[in-house]
Amino acid sequence: MYRLRQKIKQIIFGTDTRFGKLFDEILIVAIILSIITVLLDSVSDYNKAYGNYLYIAEWIFTILFTIEYLLRMLCVRRPMSYVFSPFGIIDLLSILPTYLSMLLPGTQVLSVIRILRVLRIFRILKLVQYIGEANYLITALIASKRKIFIFFFGVINIVIILGSIMYLIEGEQSGFSSIPKSIYWAIVTLTTVGYGDIIPNTSFGQAVSGLIMLIGYSLLAVPTGIITSELSIAKKSEEKTISCDVCEKNDLDINSRFCNKCGSIVGT
Repeated sequence: MYRLRQKIKQIIFGTDTRFGKLFDEILIVAIILSIITVLLDSVSDYNKAYGNYLYIAEWIFTILFTIEYLLRMLCVRRPMSYVFSPFGIIDLLSILPTYLSMLLPGTQVLSVIRILRVLRIFRILKLVQYIGEANYLITALIASKRKIFIFFFGVINIVIILGSIMYLIEGEQSGFSSIPKSIYWAIVTLTTVGYGDIIPNTSFGQAVSGLIMLIGYSLLAVPTGIITSELSIAKKSEEKTISCDVCEKNDLDINSRFCNKCGSIVGT
């Protein structure tokens, strides 16, 4: 029984074996097809013409993903470590709405369940675990969160100050009827979106708006530089660590035998 569980774990969680790669490829195709089914089911014309086929396809994918979910729980040492992991929660959300629609009949309830079925789209997030470079990006984002927060806090101060200045310069006659609305304009201008619903009319206001645009272009490079720097560091440190296939912990020592978070055997 133990050997069978380990074999299932190698196929489901591993990507180094031939059967593991084949399982991943089949799963990715099933995820994409299930998302297409949900999207087509939301179109009234397709729902009327092919509703029965879409319903059958939905149950096929639900049963398939349910079997996958149960096998993942079966083959790990601590099933709850997978159940409460991010991908475990995504797996549960992807199959739960279909069963709820069967257990909670009624026209109004079914309309709500129909919306919940869109949660299956979150399965697309599972695709990132099949891209090795995604681990570098996630590590870099986590490492740079403090710097990004400081940068974001600085941007908030800039838009509050410049929005308040534009409120004093332009006033209600130009559409800057309140400080929050002026701050909204500053955010739109700083991000170079420029909806055009509010525009400055005075020469001084136009000069300030030009300054905000230049600041916006300059600020775009800051988070990119921060993440790029951390990404370079993450690639170097990643070579000295390994990740757990079950709970996705990616800072384990390269010589680790067991994961110190979920207790799963590493590398098998």
